Amino acid sequence: MAYIKNLFDKNFLEYASYVIKDRAIPDLEDGLKPVQRRILHTLFENDDGKFHKVANIVGECMKYHPHGDASIGSALVVLANKDYFIERQGNFGNIYTGDEASAVRYIECRITSLGKDIFYNPKLTEFVDSYDGRNREPVLFPAKLPAVLIMGAEGIAVGMSTRILPHNILEVLEAEKACLAGKKFHLYPDFPTGGMVDVSGYRDGNGKVLVRAKIDTSDPKRILIKELPFGSTTESITNSIENAAKAGRIKIQGINDFTTENVEIEIKLARGVYAEEMVDALYAFTDCEQSISVNLLVIKDKLPAVMTITEVIKHHAKQLVKLLTKELEIEKKELQDKLHLRTLERIFIEERIYKAIESMKTARAVEDAVIAGFKPFAKEIGSRGVSHDDVEHLLRIPIRRISLYDINKAREEMREILDRIKVINGHLKNIVAYALSYIDGIAARIKASEEFGHGKRRTEVLSFDKVDVKEVVKKDLELKYDRDTGYLGTAVTGEVMAELSSFDRILVLKKDGQWSVVNLPDKSFVGPGAWWIGAADKEVLSSIVFTVIYRDKEKQYPYIKRCIIEGWIMNKEYSLVPEGAEVLYVDTRDKFNFTVRYAPKPRLKVLTEVFKAQDYPVRGLKAGGIKLAGKEAAAVTVK
Repeated sequence: MAYIKNLFDKNFLEYASYVIKDRAIPDLEDGLKPVQRRILHTLFENDDGKFHKVANIVGECMKYHPHGDASIGSALVVLANKDYFIERQGNFGNIYTGDEASAVRYIECRITSLGKDIFYNPKLTEFVDSYDGRNREPVLFPAKLPAVLIMGAEGIAVGMSTRILPHNILEVLEAEKACLAGKKFHLYPDFPTGGMVDVSGYRDGNGKVLVRAKIDTSDPKRILIKELPFGSTTESITNSIENAAKAGRIKIQGINDFTTENVEIEIKLARGVYAEEMVDALYAFTDCEQSISVNLLVIKDKLPAVMTITEVIKHHAKQLVKLLTKELEIEKKELQDKLHLRTLERIFIEERIYKAIESMKTARAVEDAVIAGFKPFAKEIGSRGVSHDDVEHLLRIPIRRISLYDINKAREEMREILDRIKVINGHLKNIVAYALSYIDGIAARIKASEEFGHGKRRTEVLSFDKVDVKEVVKKDLELKYDRDTGYLGTAVTGEVMAELSSFDRILVLKKDGQWSVVNLPDKSFVGPGAWWIGAADKEVLSSIVFTVIYRDKEKQYPYIKRCIIEGWIMNKEYSLVPEGAEVLYVDTRDKFNFTVRYAPKPRLKVLTEVFKAQDYPVRGLKAGGIKLAGKEAAAVTVK
């Protein structure tokens, strides 16, 4: 048994780790989940400037992804609908209506230039063997922007989940610029469906936000929903409105969805109902308003970590500087190698060093002759000298190129290389300024591109309070009580106790001192002679002092208990008096006088006594009562 338990524990931990790191949670470095990274890698490998069938990309990606074609296809559609990194052709679904994309054999895609600029650099990418060992795939892309904040992400793993909201790409770029410049910055979500967002509960990428649809009430008899709250579709919004209408929460005549490229849901209002009156009800009872909890969980250094937006931006600002530095150093090294070869070629051809090898009969002698021919030009060649590889390169120069060698053109090319090296050295000395100029270049491309919507913010940031359902709904239900039969509810014939809404709860204090809080009933038995029936509103009840006068079970002595009912569990019965005690009177006034009449006894001269309720302190619900007298109480009367 111990062996089996250890085996299960080991396998579960391995599974949990795999789901967290390799499936559900994006990595901080490039903001991608493994399937997304493999899709982009496949697009980079097959990039020829033309569109590819998505089915072909899915098939190619299966070389790297061991979970089947369906997961790859759906992930590609989701990634393409983020707009920035995959260009679409065909029906990729509709984020407004929730309509699904066409089958992968009918739609096409290709990597965008922005995607290549941000992610693609094989010289800086670490590769590992794919799952079957036949191919190589990237561990992480060297991403120059925090894609995890631009695209957002959702994922559920074992014991943890992530929900990262998307942000406006231009605002992310500005935040990164501010970070590099040592300035403060703030980032708020921006959703592709537009709408409005209240970020008062948004704690730098965590916490929660309140999102709303954008509603047009210019026509008093018609409401138009023009933008959707994040996470909703026109179908879910329409269904929620129809359900609210069926439940009697809102009154509408009809609803039509005219959404195509833009959202347009038309709500025709019932007679006597006007648009301005309906807005709060739509926010209260439908999906037009929603609260979204967020959790910025990413994989950082191969471990899950909850971060803030500020920490992500700071990390990527440093990463951008680091990547740009490496790219410049690689380019500089390549230019220096090229300059070295061009210098050798010029000397080799101009000084006719190749003539020295005509009489040589062995490969060794040829190489020695070439190296010896360069000795007079050692100062011009520099400290690198002439290597074996350099000689091999020179010997492979064709005769035609030697005969057509253009000295001026060669010198011009070398001058251009030197100029570029000087520029690179300048960038390396002022790498932060270079990083800022890189960000400005990306921002300019976004603003100029209609494909990216010119980078305009789509969601309006506002401050608004969540609509309280109880405040919006009409209190048009009469709660009635039949004191003789003991039945209570909206379908009972009897005394009207209160006018309530279907969302209200009621507190019932029964004849025996038992009390409970229940939902508004149609018809329920609470017993005859109940002392108190009303809405269980905590704010109202917190200001009501219940004064209960009762007599104990054993000696029948009178007691008084004054308390406030502040908390409860629904449908649970509580008691204001000790077990077996008999309630003689209940009152909710702050001040009143009451008379206790005692049972006649031998030698008992005073049979009545007047008390003032306000003379006794208000105590806790669980506290016992205060004894009024050591005499047997018969009744209590109040004027």
